[in-house]
Amino acid sequence: MGTPAFVRSSPYWPVVRHRILRRLLPGFALSYLGEGMALLAVSWLAIQLAPRANAGVWVAAAVAAYTLPGALGTVLFARMLSGRSGAQLAAWDAVVRAVMLGAIPVVHLAGALDIKWFTLLLGCSALLRSWGSAGRFTLIAELLPVEHRLAGNALIGLFSEASTLIGPALAALLIAAAGPVLVIGVAAGTYAVLAVSYLVAVPRTARAPIEQRQGSSLAGFAAIWRDRPLLGLSALTFGFFFLYGPVQVALPIHVAESLGNSAGTLAAFWTAFGAGALIGGFVAGYLRRWRLWPTIIAIVVGWGAALLPLGLGAPTAVALVAIAIGGLIWAPYPAATMALLQRSTDGAGRAPVLAAYAAIATLSVPLGTITAGPLITGIGAEFTILAAAVLTVAFGVIAAAIAIWRAVKGATVGPVSSDDSQDEQTLIKAHP
Repeated sequence: MGTPAFVRSSPYWPVVRHRILRRLLPGFALSYLGEGMALLAVSWLAIQLAPRANAGVWVAAAVAAYTLPGALGTVLFARMLSGRSGAQLAAWDAVVRAVMLGAIPVVHLAGALDIKWFTLLLGCSALLRSWGSAGRFTLIAELLPVEHRLAGNALIGLFSEASTLIGPALAALLIAAAGPVLVIGVAAGTYAVLAVSYLVAVPRTARAPIEQRQGSSLAGFAAIWRDRPLLGLSALTFGFFFLYGPVQVALPIHVAESLGNSAGTLAAFWTAFGAGALIGGFVAGYLRRWRLWPTIIAIVVGWGAALLPLGLGAPTAVALVAIAIGGLIWAPYPAATMALLQRSTDGAGRAPVLAAYAAIATLSVPLGTITAGPLITGIGAEFTILAAAVLTVAFGVIAAAIAIWRAVKGATVGPVSSDDSQDEQTLIKAHP
């Protein structure tokens, strides 16, 4: 019996049928599951290891160490990694994560694991995080034609969204049975499997460097700075993610203060968001005929609008529906922005730009989170969410106004082609 027509007509079909990607997808899925499990295990083990006197500081440091060094690694390793293929970059990140996370159970068994060692090993595991992200999406761009890249990006996003739903729940079961150290060891094993997958599934020719050269340590950031569309996209992403940071902190406090102080209620909000994001991530692959810039800006405005009921004190049921819709709207953003970046870069210059972009995105949420404390203290959790929602909508509207203004300005200079691809390029160049 043949494959059903609706499956073959899916935008994901060319991705899952690709001779290299179909052998990598199980490794992708497994490693994202490990990432979702580690998210819970890292904070839980940090709580157990941290001294009571300043537990909050150490827990925050450990959680930050699991992500933020990736931004530093973008600069530190630029000369060494510039010109490398997507498969090389992603594989090296997987190896570093497997080794450093795997060292945590080893140090624990040796009886030497404390909060300092734990934080240090987490930080080392994240050093190639931005380059690993750049490698995955560079590989997608190297293997797939333009029309299939959005679906390829969206499929990776689906693994990520699913891991946030399944991973923590699975980690909770393992922690209850054997403790968080085991979970981190399992996560290390998933990255080891991914590293082997790159070695086995990707031909040697596809793993070879694109171009052997020593670039500037800031080459990716410099390329973004010189290119108006890339600079505009990076600024939009930074602002979008920065304004999400306060919501992460304010939502639990809002639930505790105004919605019954129930852990179940908080879990319901994150589950609703995750379920919406899972659906939105799947839908993202079907947006390949949509123009990317309007779609990206509409997502920013839509996410901000979805937060408004929560910030305005809507009943819990209404707020849950709104946050689910918000997740659905938000989920296509990473796939769409990455498709735009893939289209705007090529050759040896692509990976440094994608790594720099990943570093910008990595920094934005923690910086936004830092602002949450003073905001919540000053205006309360509910109004902090409302402020984030209003500012997000305003940010998106301003971006749309600038894009429209530049498009109109560009139209007065020369004729606009009727070709769809030319229209898309015009729209890209129109944005700051």
